[in-house]
Amino acid sequence: MGIFYPLKFVPIYMTRMWGGTMMTDILKREVPFNGIDPVGESWELVDRDGEQSVVANGALAGKTMEELMKQYGFDILGPKGGNCDRFPLLVKLIDAGERLSLQVHPDSEACAKIGGDAQPKTEMWYILGCREDGCILAGLNPRASKSLLMETMNSSEVENLLQKFDSVPGDGYFITSGTLHAIGGGNLILEIQQNSDTTYRISDWGRVDQHGKARELHVEKGMMSINFFNFSGCRISGDVNNTPFNRKIPMVKDCPFFSIEALHLCEDLQENTRDSGSFHLLSSAKGSFVIKNANAEVTVDMGETVLIPYATGNYTISPVKGGDKNILIKTVL
Repeated sequence: MGIFYPLKFVPIYMTRMWGGTMMTDILKREVPFNGIDPVGESWELVDRDGEQSVVANGALAGKTMEELMKQYGFDILGPKGGNCDRFPLLVKLIDAGERLSLQVHPDSEACAKIGGDAQPKTEMWYILGCREDGCILAGLNPRASKSLLMETMNSSEVENLLQKFDSVPGDGYFITSGTLHAIGGGNLILEIQQNSDTTYRISDWGRVDQHGKARELHVEKGMMSINFFNFSGCRISGDVNNTPFNRKIPMVKDCPFFSIEALHLCEDLQENTRDSGSFHLLSSAKGSFVIKNANAEVTVDMGETVLIPYATGNYTISPVKGGDKNILIKTVL
């Protein structure tokens, strides 16, 4: 169909007690402030009952993701989308001024045991920027056990049971469901995840809000969700040799929910959604890009995400400036 083109969406900003200022400091965004809690998340693309992304550009401006899916489902998703009623992924920016809770997301098996509205969630993080003291806690180390976790979860000793990494811009982290994790303070992160909002907090580090009230913990459900047999590393090194030509660096593959690669671009790149059987999500991790097809073009700045519907077909990505400083994160089903 000829109506499809690169779609941008209006960000949905979420206040969080642990929020930071890096969306303003690094991305130069005008972020709202309610006078109490800072913004900690920007939901860049979402299709959920409580939150709906709205198209910001072109002929489809003003339409929600729900409306797009109802009217153009297959043309948006492509054959790999199966029979999804909702857009299957959710894209966020995480602005962590302070560290997030120690938490876990359930897999399908845990969701079946827990019941209710529990939904599985696997996600990938890409570090856009960080402070010098930024760190990531992701995955259990080999000395961890359920009994040790129960003994230490209310003390700082619990950190010794997790793998800890210094934050480095360009690094990624593949957080499969069942992985215990915490984003440390001082991180600005692009997060691509299954369309789920199920999170179980094991510890919130003794934190309370401005009224002295602690957030709810979900220890029992969290313990049911943690994979105590997975000690594999979550970090994906972003180190690449600078080269005077375009490169595609695999980041997540062999995952049933999404595949992700980093596009290091110094010149135009021709892409086609029909080759992948899926929509393309393009998120700028460094630099600015003009993305265009026969129907429209859009500029994507650092931190922004565009959706290329499956029915779009051929399109072109052009870095605004040449060199080796331009990185797009490309996600497909």
